[in-house]
Amino acid sequence: MGAGVIKRKSNHRRRRGRSGGSAAMSEINVTPFVDVMLVLLIIFMVAAPLLTVGVPVELPETAAEPLPGEQEEPLTVTLTAGGEIMVQTTATPAAELVGKLRAIAAERDSNRIFLRADGAVPYERVAQVMGALNAAGFRDIGLVTESGGPDLDDGIGE
Repeated sequence: MGAGVIKRKSNHRRRRGRSGGSAAMSEINVTPFVDVMLVLLIIFMVAAPLLTVGVPVELPETAAEPLPGEQEEPLTVTLTAGGEIMVQTTATPAAELVGKLRAIAAERDSNRIFLRADGAVPYERVAQVMGALNAAGFRDIGLVTESGGPDLDDGIGE
Protein backbone atom coordinates (compact mmCIF):
# COMPACT_ATOMS: atom_id res chain seq x y z
CA MET A 1 0.00 0.00 0.00
CA GLY A 2 2.53 2.55 -1.08
CA ALA A 3 1.95 6.06 -2.25
CA GLY A 4 0.97 5.81 -5.85
CA VAL A 5 -1.26 7.20 -8.54
CA ILE A 6 -4.94 6.50 -8.94
CA LYS A 7 -6.31 6.67 -12.45
CA ARG A 8 -9.73 8.19 -12.69
CA LYS A 9 -11.96 8.27 -15.62
CA SER A 10 -12.85 11.73 -16.73
CA ASN A 11 -14.82 13.18 -19.59
CA HIS A 12 -13.03 16.48 -19.20
CA ARG A 13 -10.41 17.59 -21.61
CA ARG A 14 -6.75 17.46 -20.63
CA ARG A 15 -5.53 20.42 -18.70
CA ARG A 16 -2.14 21.96 -19.41
CA GLY A 17 -0.14 18.84 -20.02
CA ARG A 18 -1.46 16.62 -17.22
CA SER A 19 -1.79 13.18 -18.57
CA GLY A 20 -4.65 10.81 -17.92
CA GLY A 21 -6.39 12.68 -15.09
CA SER A 22 -4.38 11.00 -12.32
CA ALA A 23 -4.31 12.15 -8.68
CA ALA A 24 -1.81 11.42 -5.91
CA MET A 25 -2.80 8.64 -3.52
CA SER A 26 -3.15 9.97 0.04
CA GLU A 27 -2.50 6.75 2.03
CA ILE A 28 0.61 6.40 4.19
CA ASN A 29 2.63 3.21 4.04
CA VAL A 30 3.17 2.16 7.68
CA THR A 31 4.91 -1.15 6.98
CA PRO A 32 8.48 0.25 7.27
CA PHE A 33 7.52 2.01 10.51
CA VAL A 34 6.17 -1.22 12.00
CA ASP A 35 9.31 -3.11 10.92
CA VAL A 36 11.58 -0.57 12.60
CA MET A 37 9.51 -0.61 15.79
CA LEU A 38 9.64 -4.42 15.99
CA VAL A 39 13.42 -4.41 15.55
CA LEU A 40 13.77 -1.78 18.31
CA LEU A 41 11.49 -3.82 20.58
CA ILE A 42 13.66 -6.91 20.13
CA ILE A 43 16.86 -4.92 20.76
CA PHE A 44 15.49 -3.49 24.02
CA MET A 45 14.19 -6.88 25.15
CA VAL A 46 17.64 -8.40 24.67
CA ALA A 47 19.57 -5.44 26.14
CA ALA A 48 17.41 -4.84 29.26
CA PRO A 49 18.75 -7.79 31.32
CA LEU A 50 22.32 -6.74 30.52
CA LEU A 51 21.94 -3.29 32.11
CA THR A 52 22.48 -4.57 35.67
CA VAL A 53 25.90 -6.08 36.23
CA GLY A 54 26.49 -7.55 39.66
CA VAL A 55 28.69 -9.95 41.54
CA PRO A 56 26.39 -11.97 43.81
CA VAL A 57 27.69 -12.65 47.30
CA GLU A 58 25.82 -15.04 49.52
CA LEU A 59 26.65 -15.01 53.20
CA PRO A 60 27.23 -18.38 54.88
CA GLU A 61 24.16 -19.85 56.52
CA THR A 62 23.25 -23.13 58.15
CA ALA A 63 19.93 -23.54 56.30
CA ALA A 64 19.20 -22.31 52.77
CA GLU A 65 15.84 -20.74 51.91
CA PRO A 66 14.18 -21.35 48.53
CA LEU A 67 14.24 -18.58 45.94
CA PRO A 68 10.94 -16.76 45.46
CA GLY A 69 9.05 -17.45 42.25
CA GLU A 70 7.89 -13.94 41.38
CA GLN A 71 10.07 -10.94 40.60
CA GLU A 72 9.91 -7.74 42.63
CA GLU A 73 11.51 -4.39 42.03
CA PRO A 74 15.15 -4.76 43.11
CA LEU A 75 16.03 -3.06 46.39
CA THR A 76 19.28 -1.10 46.29
CA VAL A 77 21.44 0.33 49.08
CA THR A 78 24.16 2.77 48.03
CA LEU A 79 27.24 3.97 49.92
CA THR A 80 28.40 7.30 48.51
CA ALA A 81 31.98 8.60 48.60
CA GLY A 82 30.83 11.15 51.19
CA GLY A 83 29.75 8.37 53.55
CA GLU A 84 25.99 8.69 53.05
CA ILE A 85 23.81 5.59 53.01
CA MET A 86 20.97 5.68 50.48
CA VAL A 87 18.09 3.18 50.45
CA GLN A 88 16.87 3.40 46.85
CA THR A 89 17.04 7.23 46.53
CA THR A 90 16.37 8.18 50.17
CA ALA A 91 19.23 9.17 52.49
CA THR A 92 19.13 7.11 55.69
CA PRO A 93 21.19 7.63 58.86
CA ALA A 94 23.30 4.60 59.82
CA ALA A 95 21.51 4.28 63.18
CA GLU A 96 18.12 3.88 61.44
CA LEU A 97 19.28 1.58 58.64
CA VAL A 98 18.51 -1.79 60.26
CA GLY A 99 15.07 -0.70 61.48
CA LYS A 100 14.11 0.72 58.09
CA LEU A 101 15.33 -2.37 56.25
CA ARG A 102 13.44 -4.68 58.64
CA ALA A 103 10.24 -2.76 57.88
CA ILE A 104 10.92 -3.09 54.15
CA ALA A 105 11.79 -6.80 54.51
CA ALA A 106 8.46 -7.46 56.25
CA GLU A 107 6.61 -6.22 53.15
CA ARG A 108 8.72 -8.05 50.58
CA ASP A 109 8.70 -11.65 49.43
CA SER A 110 12.33 -11.64 48.34
CA ASN A 111 15.38 -11.23 50.56
CA ARG A 112 17.55 -10.13 47.62
CA ILE A 113 19.22 -6.73 47.88
CA PHE A 114 21.87 -4.95 45.81
CA LEU A 115 24.72 -3.06 47.46
CA ARG A 116 26.44 -0.30 45.50
CA ALA A 117 29.53 1.26 47.08
CA ASP A 118 31.79 3.99 45.74
CA GLY A 119 35.36 2.81 45.12
CA ALA A 120 36.67 5.36 47.65
CA VAL A 121 34.66 3.83 50.54
CA PRO A 122 36.88 1.71 52.82
CA TYR A 123 36.22 -2.03 52.78
CA GLU A 124 35.55 -1.97 56.54
CA ARG A 125 32.57 0.35 56.00
CA VAL A 126 31.23 -1.86 53.19
CA ALA A 127 31.51 -4.91 55.49
CA GLN A 128 29.67 -3.05 58.27
CA VAL A 129 26.79 -2.18 55.93
CA MET A 130 26.68 -5.78 54.69
CA GLY A 131 26.38 -6.89 58.32
CA ALA A 132 23.50 -4.45 58.81
CA LEU A 133 21.79 -5.83 55.68
CA ASN A 134 22.18 -9.34 57.05
CA ALA A 135 20.84 -8.29 60.47
CA ALA A 136 17.80 -6.74 58.76
CA GLY A 137 16.93 -10.09 57.15
CA PHE A 138 18.50 -9.74 53.70
CA ARG A 139 20.57 -12.87 53.08
CA ASP A 140 20.99 -12.62 49.30
CA ILE A 141 23.30 -9.63 48.76
CA GLY A 142 24.55 -8.70 45.29
CA LEU A 143 27.50 -6.33 44.95
CA VAL A 144 27.00 -4.03 41.95
CA THR A 145 30.16 -3.24 39.97
CA GLU A 146 31.12 -1.64 36.70
CA SER A 147 32.38 -3.88 33.92
CA GLY A 148 35.76 -3.40 32.26
CA GLY A 149 37.91 -3.65 35.39
CA PRO A 150 41.42 -5.08 35.55
CA ASP A 151 41.97 -8.65 34.41
CA LEU A 152 43.71 -10.66 37.10
CA ASP A 153 45.30 -12.99 34.55
CA ASP A 154 47.82 -10.38 33.38
CA GLY A 155 50.13 -10.54 36.42
CA ILE A 156 48.58 -7.95 38.73
CA GLY A 157 49.33 -8.71 42.34
CA GLU A 158 52.36 -10.96 41.82
